[in-house]
Amino acid sequence: MSHTAHIPSHRKPRRSASKLALRAGVAGGVLGTIAVAGAAGPANAEPVTETIEMPTLGSLETGAGLASAVAASAEASQQEALDQSLATQENAALQKAAKEAKKARAEADRKAAAEKAEKARLKAEKERQERLEAEARASRTSARTQLTSTTSSSDEGGSRSDGGGSSTSGESTTQAPSGSAAAIVAFARAQIGDSYVMGGTGPNSWDCSGLVQAAYRQAGIDLPRISGDQSSMGTSVSLSNLQPGDILYWGSRSGSYHVAVYVGGGKYVGAQNPSTGVVERSLDWDTPSGAVRIL
Repeated sequence: MSHTAHIPSHRKPRRSASKLALRAGVAGGVLGTIAVAGAAGPANAEPVTETIEMPTLGSLETGAGLASAVAASAEASQQEALDQSLATQENAALQKAAKEAKKARAEADRKAAAEKAEKARLKAEKERQERLEAEARASRTSARTQLTSTTSSSDEGGSRSDGGGSSTSGESTTQAPSGSAAAIVAFARAQIGDSYVMGGTGPNSWDCSGLVQAAYRQAGIDLPRISGDQSSMGTSVSLSNLQPGDILYWGSRSGSYHVAVYVGGGKYVGAQNPSTGVVERSLDWDTPSGAVRIL
C-alpha cells in the first residue's frame, strides 16, 4: 500500500453506486485469488478465516427501483386528488348554471303568460266596447226617427221656445264658439284622423274619454279620466239645447260607455273605435243619450 493513501489530498473522488458495486466485485475476485495463493504458500502461513461480503449490483438496482416506485405512487395519488377536486368544482358549476337557467326559464314563462293574459283582456274589452256601441245604435233607431220628426216639426213652427222666448232648436241659430269653448272645440277638431287606442291619452292616439279630458285641459279644466265620471259632471242639458263644448254621452249619465265633444252645427268630434279613429260626425249618425254642460 502506498504511504500517501491516507493523506486527504491524495484521495480519489467518490464513485457512483454502480461503479462501487463493480469495484467491489473486482475486489472480491482479487481477495479470492489472494486467499487461494495463501493456501498454496508456506506451511507456517496462517490461513485466511474472514470472508468480506460486498453488496451485489442486483441489490443496489432493487433499492433504486423501490424508491422510484414510491415516488411514482405519490405522484399518482397527488394527480388523482387534483382530478377529483376539479371534477367536484365542475359539477358544482354545472349545478349552479342549471339552477340559474331554470330560474330564467320560469321568469320568461311568467312574463309570457302575463303578456298573453293582458292581450286577451284588451281584446275582450275592445270587443265588449264595440258590442255595446252596436247595441246602442240599434236600440236608438227609433229615437233617431223621433228626433228627426221633432226637428221637422220645429222647423215648420219656426222655432221652439225654451220658456224664456229664446230660440233653442235651430242648428242655424248656433253661435260660433268663443273663449274656453273655442279652445275645446279647436283642440278636438285638430285631432281628427288620429287613431283610436283603448286607454290612449295622446298625443296621436286616443280613446273617447282621453280625448275629452285633453280637450277640456285646453280650457284649464281637469276632468276625470273615465267616461262615466265625465258625464256625471256639470249640468244635464237636452240635445235640443246644445252649445259648443258640451259633453255628449251614450248610455246612462252615471254609467256612460262613450263620450264626445259637441262642436256646433249638429256635429260632434269623438274617438269612436279602432276602425274609424277620431272623427267628426252628425248627431244623426249615432244619436247620443244625453249631454252635460260644464262651462
